Amino acid sequence: MRTTSLDLRERILAAYDNEEGSRADIAHRFRVSLGMVKKLLQQRRRTGDITPRHRYSGRKPMIVASHRTQLRVLLGRKNDLTLKELRVAAGLRCSLQALNVVLGKMGLTYKKRHSAPASKTVLTSPGRVGSGASGRRASTRPS
Repeated sequence: MRTTSLDLRERILAAYDNEEGSRADIAHRFRVSLGMVKKLLQQRRRTGDITPRHRYSGRKPMIVASHRTQLRVLLGRKNDLTLKELRVAAGLRCSLQALNVVLGKMGLTYKKRHSAPASKTVLTSPGRVGSGASGRRASTRPS
C-alpha cells in the first residue's frame, strides 16, 4: 500500500476544517478509508504534524537494549539456564522463540554441551541399520 501524499493529507484536513461534510463523506470524496481520515486527525491532534510516520509503524520490540544487558549478566552468572528460566529471571513477557532469536543475534548460543566424555560402552552413531531382523521381512505364517 502506498503512502498518502502530503498534498492529499492537506486537502483532507482542509475539507474537515471547513466542515465540508462528515469524516465518512470526506473519506468517500477523497477515495481514502475512514480509518485514514481518523488517524490523520488523531496524528495532527497529538503531534501537530501530518507527514507520514513510517519509522514509528509496526510492532514495538519487547526485548530492548536494557533487557539484552540483563540477559548477558544472568547468563554470565549461570550459563545453563533454560529459556523458560531465563525469561522468568529477566521478567520478560515474550515467547521463547523471541528470546531464542535475540540470544542468537547477541551471539549467545543456547545449545547445552555436556562436559562428560562420550560413553565408550554404547554406540553413539550406529551408522546404517537395516530394517527389522537383518533386513528380512517377518513372516505372518506359523512355523
